Amino acid sequence: MLGWLRKLFGGNSGRDGRLWIISAPSGAGKTSLVRELCRRQPDLEMSVSYTTRQRRPNEKDGHDYHFVDRQAFDRMVADGAFLEHAEVFGNFYATGRADVQAILGQGRNVILEIDWQGARQARAAMPGAGSIFILPPSFAELERRLRGRGSDSEEVIQRRLAEARDDMSHWHEFSYVVINDDFSAAADALEAILARRGEACRTTDPGLREKVTGLLA
Repeated sequence: MLGWLRKLFGGNSGRDGRLWIISAPSGAGKTSLVRELCRRQPDLEMSVSYTTRQRRPNEKDGHDYHFVDRQAFDRMVADGAFLEHAEVFGNFYATGRADVQAILGQGRNVILEIDWQGARQARAAMPGAGSIFILPPSFAELERRLRGRGSDSEEVIQRRLAEARDDMSHWHEFSYVVINDDFSAAADALEAILARRGEACRTTDPGLREKVTGLLA
């Protein structure tokens, strides 16, 4: 099964699309950047994740997420229906295997907006996939953004900040890093990466590594 997945998803054959994995800590602006990227590039499509968390008032089932209960989620895991799955903040999230296959088969590029745990699983199954990690310009700015939402308690904010520190420690596992200190510039950087023009954003770039190390200090 794993070999079949690698053959199917390992890269762009000229007919199938390519898979891009994008991860970030909560508050880094990942969702807004991905939406802007999809607006700029019509051949991009986001994979709609499955989740066990409660639907928020402004969310639509099948558009923002596929909302399922824990029993249904566990059954899908057992059936091998997910490409990856992970627990985040006490809720479970996953990517539908057939959903991704269908989009790639149409020649469209797919974005998986998932956490580092899911990204690790997806890369193991699809080593040819591109992977990008989005960072805030500083931890202080990340905290400001989280508090600016005005929807979380202090306990939740502190938990998210602790999780964010752990998330950011995995940046080096990704092929590219984008620092979201300016929204338009960050969107431009993402677009350049997908067009194979993002060498300055590679995690192997010494200047970028130094900058990220300073950011996380």
